[in-house]
Amino acid sequence: MKLFKDTPVDNGFEILLKNLKDTTEDLNTAYLNLENVVDPDLIDYYIYQAKAMQMRYKFLLSCVKKVEGDYCPKP
Repeated sequence: MKLFKDTPVDNGFEILLKNLKDTTEDLNTAYLNLENVVDPDLIDYYIYQAKAMQMRYKFLLSCVKKVEGDYCPKP
């Protein structure tokens, strides 16, 4: 009995790019929500959410660059 599905390695880069795109959309949503709230608790919440999305974006972007660097030979 398998507990986890086998994920083909071939589409791992595509999954990484999709996660980067989703994180970009989540970050934009957090910024839009931050612009439209007036409650101090919600302002704090969206600031923390935006910071978390920024850190996730930075991490995913570095992963994409690392994978691209591994596949692209240096001249």
